[in-house]
Amino acid sequence: MSNKARIKAEQTKDRVNVHDDGCILLFAKSPVKGRVKTRLAAEIGADSAAALYKCFVEDVLDLVEGIGISLRLLFYPPDAKADFQDWLGERDFFRPQTGDDLGERMKNAFESAFAEGFSKGVAIGSDLPDLPGDFLRRAFAELESHEAVLGPSSDGGYYLIGFSRESFLPEAFENISWSRDGVFEQTSHLLKRHRRSTFLLPIWHDVDTAADMEALLLRMRGTPFEKSRTYRRLMCNGARSKPNVRL
Repeated sequence: MSNKARIKAEQTKDRVNVHDDGCILLFAKSPVKGRVKTRLAAEIGADSAAALYKCFVEDVLDLVEGIGISLRLLFYPPDAKADFQDWLGERDFFRPQTGDDLGERMKNAFESAFAEGFSKGVAIGSDLPDLPGDFLRRAFAELESHEAVLGPSSDGGYYLIGFSRESFLPEAFENISWSRDGVFEQTSHLLKRHRRSTFLLPIWHDVDTAADMEALLLRMRGTPFEKSRTYRRLMCNGARSKPNVRL
């Protein structure tokens, strides 16, 4: 098979899945030290935080690709495609994030996915290395009977949001105080005000601080996530006993 035919076959396969043409929108930043996981970097160092973030992204990517649902990895900044290709290889699902703030970038990502023909979209971040795959499967399943799905995070934000094409609400991404602890509450209020029936997934946890990192390590222990890059890095560098260690 020629390279062109192989790529076309992979693209066709990418659109076929058990969730009626759904798409996972994975948001990721270029892992440049000092620009990712800045709160964590203040505690463990910028080099260590950037290296750990790379593990997060690779583990989430493994999770998503293992589920078999179509994927779009939205990279930031929008001129970082070459960096992602050097890091993760040539992938046909790379897309730039476009927009002036996180809300506009998320809104544009949903609109682009629906314009491509996907009937459902679910957006997640890249700092959830132990996110259960069942949460993603449940999100798409619940969009059969709900107009939106939301996954609250323990810090007051959300780790997942999803819509069907018919129920998409751009206003859910407008006038939100991003990176603050009221994001989930604000978004829930907007969905309710616009009469979107919403299914809530279980609470899950971002990793933004050394304390979050320690909690992550404890959650992973004794689970299949012990095989993850994140767990191995934490264990190999003594994070289990010293949360302020340079990884």
